[in-house]
Amino acid sequence: MYNHLMIQQLINDQKFINVQGAQAGLTRLFADADRTGTFYTVLKNDQPLGVLLSKRRWESLTEDLEAMSSSNYKRRIAESRKSPRVSASVIRKLLK
Repeated sequence: MYNHLMIQQLINDQKFINVQGAQAGLTRLFADADRTGTFYTVLKNDQPLGVLLSKRRWESLTEDLEAMSSSNYKRRIAESRKSPRVSASVIRKLLK
């Protein structure tokens, strides 16, 4: 489920730009990607060449990948999924 949500979020954050536009405004693209949390797929002749993303986004992705490869992290997630669930409506009532 988490992987599906992560992929969907990436798709939602994706923008497209042609290689000429990327070359002409590279600094602006990095600033926009950092400010908005998006990333750019750079295209040439409508074919993807690569991806441009901010350093902050790159670090976040690599941290996520590192965590997901950790056996301890996976074990803790599996353990937490075994514990009883509390619905959002119950939590809302508790917070009132």
